[in-house]
Amino acid sequence: MEISSKENTQFFSNNTTLPVDRSSFKSESSASKEKQSCCGGIKIFLGALSFVYFAKALSGSYLKSTITQIERRFDIPSSLVGVIDGSFEIGNLLIIILVSYFGAKLHRPRIIGAGCLIMSAGTFLIAMPQFFMGRYQYERFPSTINSTVSISPCLQDKSQTPLSALEKSQAKINAGCEKEAGSSMWIYVLLGNLLRGIGETPIQPLGITYIDDYAIEENAALYIGCVQTVAIIGPIFGFLLGSLCAKLYVDIGFVDLDTVTITHKDVQWVGAWWLGYLIAGVISVLASIPFWFLPKHLPKPESRKDSSISSEQSKFITEDNKDQHKSYQQQVKIAEMAKGKSPEFLSWSLNFLPSLKKLFGNPVYILYLCASIIQFNSLIGMVTYKPKYIEQQYGQTSSKANFIIGLINIPAVAFGIFSGGLIMKKFRINVFGAAKLSLGSSFFGYLLLLSLFAMGCENSDVAGLTVSYHGSKKMADYEQALFSECNSGCACSKNDWDPICGENGVTYVSACLAGCQASNGSGKNTVFFNCSCVGTMESPSQSSSAVVGPCQKGNECPKMFLYFLVISVITSYTLSVGGTPGYILLLRCIKPHLKSFALGIYTLAIRVLAGIPAPVYFGVAIDTTCLKWGSKRCGGRGACRLYNFSALRYVYLGLTLVLGTVSIFFSVAVLWVLRKRSSPQDETLSANGERGTCGTKSRKDNFVHSDHLIQTTYWPEKETRL
Repeated sequence: MEISSKENTQFFSNNTTLPVDRSSFKSESSASKEKQSCCGGIKIFLGALSFVYFAKALSGSYLKSTITQIERRFDIPSSLVGVIDGSFEIGNLLIIILVSYFGAKLHRPRIIGAGCLIMSAGTFLIAMPQFFMGRYQYERFPSTINSTVSISPCLQDKSQTPLSALEKSQAKINAGCEKEAGSSMWIYVLLGNLLRGIGETPIQPLGITYIDDYAIEENAALYIGCVQTVAIIGPIFGFLLGSLCAKLYVDIGFVDLDTVTITHKDVQWVGAWWLGYLIAGVISVLASIPFWFLPKHLPKPESRKDSSISSEQSKFITEDNKDQHKSYQQQVKIAEMAKGKSPEFLSWSLNFLPSLKKLFGNPVYILYLCASIIQFNSLIGMVTYKPKYIEQQYGQTSSKANFIIGLINIPAVAFGIFSGGLIMKKFRINVFGAAKLSLGSSFFGYLLLLSLFAMGCENSDVAGLTVSYHGSKKMADYEQALFSECNSGCACSKNDWDPICGENGVTYVSACLAGCQASNGSGKNTVFFNCSCVGTMESPSQSSSAVVGPCQKGNECPKMFLYFLVISVITSYTLSVGGTPGYILLLRCIKPHLKSFALGIYTLAIRVLAGIPAPVYFGVAIDTTCLKWGSKRCGGRGACRLYNFSALRYVYLGLTLVLGTVSIFFSVAVLWVLRKRSSPQDETLSANGERGTCGTKSRKDNFVHSDHLIQTTYWPEKETRL
């Protein structure tokens, strides 16, 4: 790909004099050795790149699995968590253009290796706040903590509480307020994720183009499919690692676990989120090692030595003979000037704007770019908050949600991506067929997603939030009232969230708001008695008991969750089938020397217009469905404790489906342009032999002095063997 100006001039001049069968002078043994060297080198690079994709996918998916953990640990809303998640894309944005354009001219394997080291440094930085913050403190009434002081949940008179206990409680709150200045250390998580984005930047544009440059063309789609399939194994281990760490208490190794009074099923539980980042950082360091020993170039296969552009690319890349010759002369002139008077990268920078103009002048590239941006908005938003959706909608623990995604959904995605590459190769699908396959997978995938609207759970019965204290009236948002006659004599705070489950099956925000007068036991085994608000509908004034923790969901919810899993797996597979065909469409609709630059611009657009905003506005939309916010120790709104399940379902699935539908319209436009630029060509050529819409005759005139290139260009099955 990187040929100097003198070599380029010699190449074109030799094409006019050398015979067509110059390759016959090579011996069969030398050709065989060269083929073995090429195949061996590309396979080594393929293995190294696959492991890097595994490493970056593991750390990225682990971040997705810790969204709720980070939200609770730093007591921040979903919208702010979305900003943290989007900082990865901001890191890409900072250097993606430089890396994708100039990186193709430099030592691509070593640039990828350096990126892995930067990525590992960012991963380690994300885990650092755990070692500098204070211990995690959750909301619990003093009677549920192992203590010798017995305090009534319903503080009808503050004199009920011993002075020493009140003083200690106030002193503990004040100490918490002093330490809360350190809770802004979520900024280090944001900066670490931003550094991860910087390190990950060169992997995709430089790695994929390296394979496409030196692999046999009929194997390119399969190789890219293999890389993406191995990359999907990373999220499997990432979510499984997140599942394991979510079961471990956040301060494991720092506190006595016997003193912890909550379980991993509690809404306030925070797992050891930081532990997985240390593991992911070590893996990223190991992944960087092979790239420091790989060569800058590999020998090209015999089928690609005599052609700078493929036959199918010639259909969709139009360029006039005079313009191409003029452009080539300008490139030679600029290269010679740069070689004598300035650094070599000056010639690259002078070609930047013309290259950008050529890309944006390609309608197939632009339309596919728009379709991808909108589709990735829906997919990124959906994947980011999927663990949270499963936890809140179906009452599953964070550990179980991550385990299900890692063990069921991600393998379906991997199988779908690999199936797409296999279908491309087995049926020899061309660019037009790849566009149809990509469109079909998106259409049926979002059609299946529509059925998930019917697979949700009803809101839990929470007194004062979703039902009245008598349990008979459904509450609207504007009618929320945590205080009632049954708890009017208690000195309760509406900001607390320490749920208990009454024997009537209704959840109460706290034991105080339930009107409980006494308690027995400690920690997880606490039982509250004489709760004036806990009663049956027939005798609401009857005092009853309650236990620690919210009530379990109804019997229908587990069944709905099972249906959700089945449809979710099928949807994941269907949407993923179009992944590899989409990549091939992107690579084949542009000129070879612009492939790296085009992938860089593509990645940049996805990062800026999908990766950064999608988690933020999805998070803002999800925050609007919150019914009960937590409160920070020193005042201010914390993380959401309870969501409106119906509103959450319509917002989460509705946003995903609307964005996906819009992307399908752009995919239809891509298909229409490809059909328009390919079909009329054959009709025009057969009618009068003149140049058709896709410029076939222009290419024939351009290479009239090179029989070799003419033969290669008109090999019809060259690009269809995918």
